[in-house]
Amino acid sequence: MKRTTDEQLADIAQEFVRQNKSKRRWRIIFGLLFIGYFSFVSYIGMSESGLLETVLKKESPFVAEVVLSGTIQSSGSIDADEAIELLRSAFESENAKAVILRINSPGGSPVQSSRIYKAIVRFKKQFDKKIYAVIEDVCASGCYYIVSAADEIYADESSIIGSIGVVMSSFGAVDAIKKLGIKRRLYTAGKYKGLLDSFSPEDEKTLIHIQTNILDKSHQNFIDAVKAGRGDRLSKHKDLFTGLIWLGQDANKLGLIDGIADANYIAKHIIGIDSRILFEKEKTLLEQLTEASAKGVTLAIGDKLTFQNLIGSLQ
Repeated sequence: MKRTTDEQLADIAQEFVRQNKSKRRWRIIFGLLFIGYFSFVSYIGMSESGLLETVLKKESPFVAEVVLSGTIQSSGSIDADEAIELLRSAFESENAKAVILRINSPGGSPVQSSRIYKAIVRFKKQFDKKIYAVIEDVCASGCYYIVSAADEIYADESSIIGSIGVVMSSFGAVDAIKKLGIKRRLYTAGKYKGLLDSFSPEDEKTLIHIQTNILDKSHQNFIDAVKAGRGDRLSKHKDLFTGLIWLGQDANKLGLIDGIADANYIAKHIIGIDSRILFEKEKTLLEQLTEASAKGVTLAIGDKLTFQNLIGSLQ
């Protein structure tokens, strides 16, 4: 029986619909597989990077460990605004039973140091939690200003600690420019506006002003903060506030620190909690997921190559 044109067209249309449904079904399947694979890779990456572990740790008691490293200065390695926010997050964490401040810094701005110091004092009272400072390689000048606010301070035997003093440096090139035949031209409104100019002769009144009203007063603020934080634990050593530095073993004898220990020991044996969560400069969620996914992909590729090599060696 001969089929009509309409029937043939109907068959062609049905076949077209069937093929489209099949393609659409496979697109959905591949889409689901891709989503599943990405989720699996992200899970592996998060596990490898510690993100998943951190989330789980926060559900039980832990020690919040704030990490600060570098020079203390506005918009620098240790910026007061960022440091204070990290400390606030650590103290605010509901299951954080104590805070460890792990710090490594040669010092820096007295203003930034003072702000962090005051924030620690404020947070201790507000959240009723103890904070333990752990010094790594060095904690000098403004760094020691900060840690003196801690309830207890610990360091390594070879950590460099101290430098309780204030410094302002410049240079003088008056004789040099004279020998070169250069005449200095400095225009100011205000007699002492150019007091720190390196190419102008020193003025006795200016030197006295800087020493008494800048350096000595800043130094006394530093000393007062250290004494308020350390109290009777400080020794009566005559050179304690002269700007000298000591190794951890000697700083311990002088009362600048409370003992020799690292963060792991503090958490486990003094606070009594093994679990620690790091509080560092935050990464955006996208950065965290990208990093986690990249690690997961690397791990997956590595496993695939290992499997292929194994199969190759068996053939």
